Amino acid sequence: MKKIVTGIVAHVDAGKTTLTEALMYETGAIRKLGRVDNGDAFLDPDALEKQRGITLFTHQAELKYQNINLTLLDTPGHVDFASQTEQVLPVLDYAILVVSASDGIQGYTLTLWQLLERYQVPVFIFINKSDTVGANPTKVIAQLQAAFSSGCLDFTDNLTADVVENIAMQDDAVLENYLNTGTVDERTIRQLIQQRKIFPCYTGSALKLDGIINFLNGLEKWTIPPTFSQEFGARIFKISHDEKGNRLSWVRVLGGKLPAKKVLLNEEKANQIRVYNGAKFITSQVLEAGDVGAITGLTSTYPGMGVGNVPQLPTPAIKPVLSYAVKVDNTHLHACLNALKELEDEDPQLQVTWRPHLQEIQIQIMGEVQLQILQQILLNRYHLAVEFDEGNVLYQETITATVEGVGHFEPLRHYAEAHLFLEPGKRGSGITVNSDCSLDVLDRNWQHQILTSLKAKEHRGVLIGAPLTDVKITLIGGRGHIKHTVGGDFRQATWRAVRQGLMELKSQNACQLLEPWYTFHLQVPADQVGRAINDIQQMHGTFTLDEADNSQLTIITGKAPVAAMRDYPKKVRAYTHGQGQIDLIVDGYQPCHNSAELIASSNYDPVADLENSPDSVFCAHGAGFPVSWDKVPSMAHFPYRK
Repeated sequence: MKKIVTGIVAHVDAGKTTLTEALMYETGAIRKLGRVDNGDAFLDPDALEKQRGITLFTHQAELKYQNINLTLLDTPGHVDFASQTEQVLPVLDYAILVVSASDGIQGYTLTLWQLLERYQVPVFIFINKSDTVGANPTKVIAQLQAAFSSGCLDFTDNLTADVVENIAMQDDAVLENYLNTGTVDERTIRQLIQQRKIFPCYTGSALKLDGIINFLNGLEKWTIPPTFSQEFGARIFKISHDEKGNRLSWVRVLGGKLPAKKVLLNEEKANQIRVYNGAKFITSQVLEAGDVGAITGLTSTYPGMGVGNVPQLPTPAIKPVLSYAVKVDNTHLHACLNALKELEDEDPQLQVTWRPHLQEIQIQIMGEVQLQILQQILLNRYHLAVEFDEGNVLYQETITATVEGVGHFEPLRHYAEAHLFLEPGKRGSGITVNSDCSLDVLDRNWQHQILTSLKAKEHRGVLIGAPLTDVKITLIGGRGHIKHTVGGDFRQATWRAVRQGLMELKSQNACQLLEPWYTFHLQVPADQVGRAINDIQQMHGTFTLDEADNSQLTIITGKAPVAAMRDYPKKVRAYTHGQGQIDLIVDGYQPCHNSAELIASSNYDPVADLENSPDSVFCAHGAGFPVSWDKVPSMAHFPYRK
């Protein structure tokens, strides 16, 4: 049997978990159909999932059908838990994207598609709820073709001549062969699906088991099992803790095999290998290439980590945009910090920080639902009752011009100078570093120290001290001393060079404050449209109007700053008396709409931020002395490139 690992992803309420239940029932993996609304779905075993009626955590299921052995990874559907969904995508052979036949493409569906494209995951699409009022699968496929790819084609019935022709049109070589032969062979279609040129679409109703066998036949027929190397490699994609507190590292083996008791990291052993099926598991002596399992005994793993010959993943695309302070009784402060650190181990995006001067714990999250779930987890698992403050938006800073920054570090018996070229990067690129410096100027070891130092910390901007992003930093020069340059000297020079360059840009008004924006999808009764439009304009948002199919509601889509709109769902529920609905999806960062006001209110002094100093240290008469950032260029030992 061919082994395929697939993940099921969807906008909340599209029927993702219901589809998983149907697939398991039709393959005999379960004997009774569970339902999300009844709280007895096989892959929603957690008490909070039963209570909420939504998937909050990734769960694994195993099923077999004809010649295919499927490992299903059911992922959270709510946008607040998108980071957990993103963790799973890199270990998938194929993804199943569930879209509602009545609702079509929704805000989070777009985000999921972008993530699937980022990780180059082939996709099967199941258009669910085709039996509901207002369902229009044909219209949804047209939407998919317009918004996603012309390769989203209807595979529900036997492939018609029109579908085969459209398949051929997705690849020039295939089209040429089709024009000569009048056909496209099945092997070619499988390859086009694997290459993300074709996205098979199936329609049905998971709740009524309509179209499920047909969909399983499609998965069995059109998937290609992956090939693996003999050399061991694996990807960690999730960290969790069982009911006894054992730490579990969820892994997919991508080469060779992983036997129990194998030494993996820092002399840590894979003590026990578990293969889960819902809440239950069996122990295994080995995970073969392609298998998914959970390992006990490892303490230094994290989601996205590569083991063996598998590289670490880049920084995740989904990042939190809100920060909250935890309000807890002082007697439980230490216990709360430890509990949150354990939860941060499971979800690194939580980014728990302790501020000793405020005696305060801060966390970073995506939205209100995640905050509510976190509060319940702390109560249920750790018996800690906590509250949160009103929260703050997480801002970022970038630059709009180029500059050469220099840092010099020369207290007595130390010496290092670094010259860095800073330039604006692509939106969403983060911090990228490289070198354009001759080895005749700085030897390989010193260059390595500088580049490593650039990656070793989160650099802060000089407007409000927010994290720096979307900047390309290039090493272009510097100087060391064969006798006096010791470990850490270039680190100090490098960090000071970044800040010195930023201060130069600030003096030229070339630093920019960025804020997160939401894409919103708002449905309101026709008589409330005027109120909604006025609100959006007050929140500095943009919008377009579209009448819903049933003509009772008006759909308003657009974008607005998170700072202005994050509390708006409560207002929508209030003024529409529960008839309105709004979905908020983080749409990345844009220039801040009220940057002058925020900069003034932050009262941030970049020179007084001693952990991120822009000043340098020079030496004269046997003693080191500080030099302010604006005087450093005239005193630098290595010549400026400009």
